[in-house]
Amino acid sequence: MSVHAVTHLNFRGDAGAALTFYHSVFGGDLTAVSYQDAGNVQDPAEADQVMWGQVAADSGFRVMAYDVPSHLPWNRGENAFFVSLRGEGAEEVTAYWEKLSDGATVQQPLAPAMWAPLYGMLTDRFGVTWVVDVVSEYSEHHES
Repeated sequence: MSVHAVTHLNFRGDAGAALTFYHSVFGGDLTAVSYQDAGNVQDPAEADQVMWGQVAADSGFRVMAYDVPSHLPWNRGENAFFVSLRGEGAEEVTAYWEKLSDGATVQQPLAPAMWAPLYGMLTDRFGVTWVVDVVSEYSEHHES
């Protein structure tokens, strides 16, 4: 048996656009069920918004998202979470970085860091902050 943690992003009306964008970055399959599709329309103005959606790529990338209905509280927040995107190779990670950078605010340019061959941080056009790096072996040092 195994279990996987998947980042679930909450939006107010942007979930469909965000999922479409992430699908364009990572490929794979995009699934989106609207409130109307699910027969769960509480507000006719929100019928076409995403009640549940996900992007699932062969690479193992997964993200889920939905539009929080207007009758529920929602705040975009600030630094409430980061999505960590870790890859084994610089070429793969750089390609994702370049796509995610479209319309983003770069917090830390993708470059070599003391703890990783490549590391960068950006906030994409949907307000989601991504921490992107190339996996490196962790070596714990103890002082005696």
